[in-house]
Order: sequence, then structure tokens, then C-alpha cells
Amino acid sequence: MLEFLFPNNVLCHAIEAMFFASVGCAILSVLITQMNISSIGFTMSHAAFAGGAAGVFFGLPMMLSAIVMSILTVTVMGPLSYRTRMHTDTTLGVLFGTMMALAIFFISMMQSSGRGFDASSLLYGNVISLYREEIYGLCVITLGIILIIYIFNKEIAAITFHRKMAEISGIQVQPVYYLCLFLIAIMVALCLPIVGGLLLYVWLVTPAAIAYQYCGTIRQMFLAAPIVAAIISVIGAYTGITYSLPVGPLTAVFFSIIFMAAVALSPKRKVNSQTY
Repeated sequence: MLEFLFPNNVLCHAIEAMFFASVGCAILSVLITQMNISSIGFTMSHAAFAGGAAGVFFGLPMMLSAIVMSILTVTVMGPLSYRTRMHTDTTLGVLFGTMMALAIFFISMMQSSGRGFDASSLLYGNVISLYREEIYGLCVITLGIILIIYIFNKEIAAITFHRKMAEISGIQVQPVYYLCLFLIAIMVALCLPIVGGLLLYVWLVTPAAIAYQYCGTIRQMFLAAPIVAAIISVIGAYTGITYSLPVGPLTAVFFSIIFMAAVALSPKRKVNSQTY
């Protein structure tokens, strides 16, 4: 898609993948942080990691098994939190441990059987190994996320502001909430081979954390977070490919540096310091 800007196919594919992944994850990061379910980031990334490991173990397509496991985790998470009356973060913590155990189990089984499975691509990502079809899939799901956020803008704003009040006002909270979880599950699974299960949490939380320092409304965050994430990710992909550096970890470091700078220069920090 961007061959006219980057004739190098490897560089072009890396930049396209990082761009779509960062935009989709950044939009979802606003939902995750505003709904106070930040734990879903590492839980879903490890669910996709476990699904990918299980797929390789049973000889199934890694991407398909990662998507299925992510969707199953989301399907279990909602009813489990509701029926047990536990806080969502508690449920996510239990599921995180379960998914991590499953991933380690399948990897250990493959290593003990002499199959020599290398889990580094699932842990840290390998953006240059993507096929063109996977990049198209990222593009489609990212556009789908943007469209759904636009259609359900009022409902999402009400839910993030106060979930109980949204229910009282007649908004169908549960369907919208589960739709958001479903989008997170799909996006996490598609991004697994790009940035890896260990680093994906950065993309699902940091963009919104950076945007929050300078935005006063959720609408502003929905605009600022993907722009910031896309710029950082494209720079990370370009620098990593050009200088033969690991793209995912390098971009995660860039995110951390920008976040610390944003906090240091944030006008909200200055306001808070003046109130004490």
C-alpha cells in the first residue's frame, strides 16, 4: 500500500503493520484506561500467546488459534465476573495466570518432545515475518474499530463516565461492553506476531496514558492517542529496520520515553502541584 513511499518491501511491510497495529491498539487503549480494565492488556496478550502456542502444538494455524483463544477468554471473562461478583481486575488476574500456565505447558511439551519450538517470535514479535494478507487483516479490523467507535460514540462515552448511571438511563451497557472486549480480543491476536505477547501491553495502555496528559475529554483522547501511537510506531519501525534493531522492543522504549516526557511537561501535573 505504501510502496510509492518506501520501495524497500521489508521496510514498507514493517511500517504498514506497525501503523495499523498502533492506531487500532491506541483507540482501544482509550477504552481500556477509561473503563479501568488496564489488566485486560496483559491478560489478552497472554491469552493470544497461549492460543498461538497451542496452535503450533496441535499443528493448527497460529493466528487462527490465537484469535480463538482470545475470543474464548473474553467470553469467559464477562460472565465469570458477573456470576462470582468479583471485580473485573480480579477475574483478569486469574485468567492471566491460567493463560500463562497453558502457554508454558504447550511450549514445554514441544521442547520435551524434541520439536524445538522457538517462542521468541510469540514473546517479542517479528514484524518482518508478516504476510501481506495479515497486514490487510490489520487494516480491516482497525477500520472496523474506528467505525464502531463512531457509531456507538454516545454509549461508550456514557459507559466510561459512569457505568451504573448509563444502565439507569436506558443504555444497553452489556452488549456495548462485550463488543469492546471482542474488538480487544481480535486486535490483540492480530498484533501478537508484530510486537509479541510481552510487549503488547505497552500498545494497549501507553498511548492513552500519553494522550491523557494533554486532553480534557474522551473525544480528544480518541483523536490524540492514535496519532501519537502511529508517529512513534512508524519511527520505531523505520529506525529498527534501517539500523537492524529489534523493532518491537525499540518502539516500546520510544513509547516509554515519550510517556515520561509527556508526564514531565503535562499541564495537569502543574495544576496538581499548585493545589498542594
